[in-house]
Amino acid sequence: MRRADRLFQIIQILRRSARPITASMLAAELEVTIRTVYRDVADLIAQRVPIRGEAGVGYVIDRDYDMPPLMLSTDELEAAVLGAQWVANRGDPGLANAARDLLAKIANVVPDHLRPFIADPGVGAAPARATSVDGLDMARLRAAIRAGCKVRIRYRDKAGRASERVVWPVIVGYADTVRLLAAWCELRQAFRHFRADRIEAAVFLDERFERRPGDLRRDWKCHFEAERGVRLP
Repeated sequence: MRRADRLFQIIQILRRSARPITASMLAAELEVTIRTVYRDVADLIAQRVPIRGEAGVGYVIDRDYDMPPLMLSTDELEAAVLGAQWVANRGDPGLANAARDLLAKIANVVPDHLRPFIADPGVGAAPARATSVDGLDMARLRAAIRAGCKVRIRYRDKAGRASERVVWPVIVGYADTVRLLAAWCELRQAFRHFRADRIEAAVFLDERFERRPGDLRRDWKCHFEAERGVRLP
C-alpha cells in the first residue's frame, strides 16, 4: 500500500469507529508495524488532522473533521464501480440511470491516475437475468418512503388471492430477478413483504404515516432479524 493511501486509510478507520482505536489495532488492519503507525499518525497530526491519542486508550478523530470530497482509495473506487454496475443491471430504471450518472460524475472529478479504474475496471458484476416487471412506479415508491407517505395497493399473493391494503412503505429490497417492498400493513397490523411484480395497482397517498421513516425502518430491521435469525448490515 502506498504511504498516501495508508494515511488516508488511517483517517477512514478512525472515522468509522465509535470508540478509540489503538496503534496495535491500526497496525494489524494496515499490516504494518506499530512504529509505522506512530510515525504516520504523527505526520497526520502535523498536517492538522484533528487526531487525539492517549496512551493505553487509543486514537480518536474529531467528528466534525471532513476530508476533501472523493479522496478515494483504489479499493473504494472499485467497490463503487462494482456497486454501480450491479445497480445499473438490476435496479429499476430510475436507479439504473442514477448509477450510470454516478460513475460519470466520479470519473469527472477523480485524479487522472484513478480514471482507468472506472473506464477499464478490473472488477465486474455478472449480467442480470430477466427481471420480473414491477406493478408500480418504483421511483414514486422510493419517494414515498423518503417522505413517509402511505400507499394503497392491490396485491395478488402466490395463491392468486387479491386484496386491497394501505401500507407504510419501509424499504425496497433488490434481488437478482425480483424487487420486494417491506412495509407496515394496516390490514394485518404487522410488517409484511410484497413482491413488486404481484402489486397490480398502487395509489400514492398524501397522508403521512404516524412514525418517522427512520424509526419505522429500525423496527422493521429488528422484526426481520428476529424472524429470520440473521443480522442486517
